[in-house]
Amino acid sequence: MTPRTEPPWVAGEREQLTGFLDFLREAVVVKATGLTDEQARQQLVPSELTTVAGLVAHLTYVEQYWFGVLFDGRPDEWRERFAADPDAEFRAGMTTPLTELVESYVKECARSRAVAENLDLEATATRGGEPVNLRWVLIHMIEETGRHAGHLDLLRELLDGSTGE
Repeated sequence: MTPRTEPPWVAGEREQLTGFLDFLREAVVVKATGLTDEQARQQLVPSELTTVAGLVAHLTYVEQYWFGVLFDGRPDEWRERFAADPDAEFRAGMTTPLTELVESYVKECARSRAVAENLDLEATATRGGEPVNLRWVLIHMIEETGRHAGHLDLLRELLDGSTGE
């Protein structure tokens, strides 16, 4: 297993929040790397959308939305697709090569990191007419990425027996 960067044990709030998020982002990459496209699309649990490919595509979207759309002002390229299919990003992952999905995720995480680095934790954006600050988004992304990294961990073990933190 590829070693990941451990979050700092002693640091300020920002360093610990971003350290844990980066640790989990790296876990996603580790769990998705090395599988074939067929393995990544294999449905192993009752939810048809809970596949390695679907989860990586979803996590790429949430990075793009929370950091790019809300805090960087980029257009939400998925808005129209979601009007027709609320699970569009999961389904898009089923037709995209896994290496491309992982590469897109890594790039989106780098963009998210750059956006967050330039903002105070109290910086706010508006979502659904309500303010949300960067601190909340970082905590939410730790929860979101951690939950799906756990899904990926189980899926990977079912696919090829790989285990590990």
